[in-house]
Amino acid sequence: MRLPEEAELLRIFIGESDRHQGRPLHEVIVEEARRRGLAGATVLRGILSFGANSRIHTTKILRLSESLPLVIEIVDQPEKIAAFLPDLDLLMDEGLVTLEKVRVIIYRHSEAGIESSGA
Repeated sequence: MRLPEEAELLRIFIGESDRHQGRPLHEVIVEEARRRGLAGATVLRGILSFGANSRIHTTKILRLSESLPLVIEIVDQPEKIAAFLPDLDLLMDEGLVTLEKVRVIIYRHSEAGIESSGA
């Protein structure tokens, strides 16, 4: 798959404990992105955050968080990202979604079909 040089970065901010029909929301989002043929998705786990409710989520041992922050990043063609957004809206009860233009420098996979880490 080739990505155009001008693409979009979809960034989804959710909590580790967020669920969709009993399943971890981040897994559901990544699986749906793959099913739709998007170029790739990466889930990043944060160590400290706060959101709209101003509650601190942290990895500190003395202040155990019930839900650490997760960020899902997806880069693809604007049309494919736009087609994914309505389904994403249905999956999420809370969180933040941002979209920005990005310039793709390199996007490749090994000839053996072995995936490396990252999107």
